[in-house]
Amino acid sequence: MKTRIYISGYGKMGKMVEKIILSKGLEYAGWSEAVTETDPALAKECVCIDFTTPAAFKANYRFLAENFKAVVVGTTGWADIRDEVVAYFEKCGTPMIWATNFSVGVNAFFAVTDYVSRLLGEAGGYSPYMVEMHHCHKLDAPSGTAKTLADIVDANMATKVDVQSVRCGEIPGIHTVGFEGANDRITMTHEAFSREGFASGAVVAALKTEGLTGVHEFKDLILSFRA
Repeated sequence: MKTRIYISGYGKMGKMVEKIILSKGLEYAGWSEAVTETDPALAKECVCIDFTTPAAFKANYRFLAENFKAVVVGTTGWADIRDEVVAYFEKCGTPMIWATNFSVGVNAFFAVTDYVSRLLGEAGGYSPYMVEMHHCHKLDAPSGTAKTLADIVDANMATKVDVQSVRCGEIPGIHTVGFEGANDRITMTHEAFSREGFASGAVVAALKTEGLTGVHEFKDLILSFRA
């Protein structure tokens, strides 16, 4: 059975997701800027990819959980109600995959940051820092990706990493994690060239919801995924 994909939010990311769906010849059910107006009969046949705004997702997540076959959430800025959202999706029995960043490269960067920060945390003597840069239209700061990276570093180094945010121009996304020691410095950077990597990963996630149960963060599933 083919996965039918529906898009909630038709901004830059929604249009990019649409482009990837069509380029891959996948079954596309359309899009909506007001997802709560979607016909429930259509929704129950579709996996919804949500790239809206924090406010829109907070207002819509109950409808998404109650009506869609499965949901992929690329929207960030709702961490303050994450437990509530997860509990509601689980109550409804609707599979959900969420991520602060659906780029496969960023999820590899999460794994590398986890490894390095764990080593340096055990060794001692290093202070972590982070700089993230995005386009001037981005609503949340720090970015969801930066928050995920910070959570990883904080857990491994028993500290509170300092995160600096820059909003300028049309930067798709640059994240730098640094570790400053008395004798050396380690820096690691991931730079996105476009939004296409985020959109492509979200489509991969949508295809992997078939047979999936529960709520999952993409970074915890990515290592088991095969194209």
